[in-house]
Amino acid sequence: MYIYNVTINIDDSAHKDWLKWMVDKHIPDMLATGKFLSAKMCKVLVDEEMGGTTYSIQYKTANKETLEAYYSENAAYLRQEGHQLFNGKFVAFRTELELISEQEI
Repeated sequence: MYIYNVTINIDDSAHKDWLKWMVDKHIPDMLATGKFLSAKMCKVLVDEEMGGTTYSIQYKTANKETLEAYYSENAAYLRQEGHQLFNGKFVAFRTELELISEQEI
């Protein structure tokens, strides 16, 4: 199992609109690709020196091949809308995580 993690710091001036867009449009569009099994959005609880609010969005996928297919087939298009709507209002970085163990009570 793999997790595609996107960490984003969004400027306060765009925060409300961005959050609504993420929850109502972008995350559903990501899941609609059929390449992700679930999505989890978390607020990062730190005070950033640069201001804004930071979030981690984690998309779970079955394997590396599926994630690679997302990159080649969907990533450019899905990233484009966010850049058009919120250009200059956010900073993002992406990481890939391999799930080793998951335990629940």
